[in-house]
Amino acid sequence: MTYNRRMHIIAIGWLYVVALMTLTERNLVAGALTLLFYGLLPVALLLWLFGGPGRRRHAARQAAQDSRTDSGDEDPAPPP
Repeated sequence: MTYNRRMHIIAIGWLYVVALMTLTERNLVAGALTLLFYGLLPVALLLWLFGGPGRRRHAARQAAQDSRTDSGDEDPAPPP
């Protein structure tokens, strides 16, 4: 199982816990704020921070692919 997939499983588990915490709040506003500040914002920050290396690898692969295509290193398509 890849690191990225494990991070998503952890995030889903944490959001489940926060959803249960939200259900125990006394009013709707407190529940919404609990969901936002304990669940959505921290999980978004966590996934953004730990997703950085993957985004950099993807950008490097894309740049290498673009430079290979621009320089003509790939085999030309056979004539029809």
